[in-house]
Amino acid sequence: MDVETHPATNPPQRDPSSRPIPIILQYPSTTPPYLITQGAEALLYRSTYLLPSLQCALKYRPSKPYRHPILDARLTKHRILSEARVLAKCRREGVPVPAVYALDEAAGWLMIEWIEGEVVRVKLNEWLKRRKEEGVMEGQDDGELVGLMGRVGGAVGRMHAVGVVHGDLTTSNLMLRPRKGEENGDAVEGKMLDGEVVLIDFGLSSQSTFDEDRAVDLYVLERAFGSTHPRAESLFKEVLSAYGKSFKGASVVLKKLEDVRMRGRKRSMLG
Repeated sequence: MDVETHPATNPPQRDPSSRPIPIILQYPSTTPPYLITQGAEALLYRSTYLLPSLQCALKYRPSKPYRHPILDARLTKHRILSEARVLAKCRREGVPVPAVYALDEAAGWLMIEWIEGEVVRVKLNEWLKRRKEEGVMEGQDDGELVGLMGRVGGAVGRMHAVGVVHGDLTTSNLMLRPRKGEENGDAVEGKMLDGEVVLIDFGLSSQSTFDEDRAVDLYVLERAFGSTHPRAESLFKEVLSAYGKSFKGASVVLKKLEDVRMRGRKRSMLG
């Protein structure tokens, strides 16, 4: 799983392995934490919750020494609570997101379900690379990719339908979770892109019903496909098609998307 990353405008920080471990991870019921990644705002650990068999991800926002202590505490508290509320709402409404296990907004951590699998960015690039090596032409036998794009569009549509916008919708923040029976390598031969699409990393999310915000979400995802997976960009229409089927208000959002695209093109032309 990923945490949000931002441009490296912050001053140099200590090696994350030297940071004090959040108290929640010092309990006897947890497994010693394993640092997965470090972003500008948070550290992501892998551990367990309550039982050794229950894997979890712990997102920890350490204090920022360059911010005023009162402002820093307020921002940390707000961001932890905001992310937890969005995840809880999505989970309640059937949107595929990690479950929230525990949190301490004052201490700056949020413990959520560990999603098995791989990020869509990695799996899709592996799939595209394999097809290129096998000499498969672009647009030929794309059924597996079409299926993935449809599942992505359906997941985003369900999220928007409950009044949540992601804020950082890229293929790095989409997971492909193996379906039941596939966790031990029982997946059908060649089906690299099979699995449930799960939305992760809601650190920049918000609760919004504005069609403009939803359209920007889609535009960011479209640009992510264009820059990271150009060979799959032509099938982004499958994302939008599935989005339209999963969200009743999609027609207005898709019209707004055209406006957002136009503004994006103008900015590109002007530099």
